[in-house]
Amino acid sequence: MTVSAVIAIDGPAAAGKGTLARRLAEYYGFAYLDTGLLYRAVGRRLLDQGGDPGHVEAATEAARSLAPEALENPALRNDETASAASQVAVIPQVREALLQFQQRFAASPPGDAPGAVIDGRDIGTVVCPGTPYKLFVTASIEERAERRLKELRERGIESIHGRVLQEMKDRDARDSQRDIAPLAKSEDALLIDTTEMDPEKVFSVALDHLSTQGLAPPQSRP
Repeated sequence: MTVSAVIAIDGPAAAGKGTLARRLAEYYGFAYLDTGLLYRAVGRRLLDQGGDPGHVEAATEAARSLAPEALENPALRNDETASAASQVAVIPQVREALLQFQQRFAASPPGDAPGAVIDGRDIGTVVCPGTPYKLFVTASIEERAERRLKELRERGIESIHGRVLQEMKDRDARDSQRDIAPLAKSEDALLIDTTEMDPEKVFSVALDHLSTQGLAPPQSRP
């Protein structure tokens, strides 16, 4: 394997791509990037500075100067940050700056890792279209809503199934219909429907496919 080995994982929210991406990164010893955190980090920086996430120039500068360490901020997971992220994500200049961040990460993974696992919405189609290692992870809208509802309740956030389901549908529509880098399956990506699969099965299916594409397993360590 070379430094240019990149596993691109795309798919809608709550399909299981993050769980799979982290598992694959650990297995291969690759660096992992959750691209959704990039927009949250930009939004969070503007909030911390007392700025407006919708301000084009400020958001663009924050995106251009984003450092990998910013993705470790626990505040990226809260609702305030999520709201700010949705505002910066529609700014074309921000998306362009973060595209460059993702491509630099893919070309030179941090920590001298031999490769990278990147998950998002447009990794296989826009960020790293040349990689042969592409997966598109999805599940039924009902199953994804159930998973998100369970996640929210485990975090102590009360919600109802109907609301979560509608929010999921709305987000799917926004992601797939936006003009810039919409959610889409690359023609050469393996489709993995996780509706009836547990994480172990998903991992096994992914490994089998990556092997057939020529990605060798990590060398045995003493």
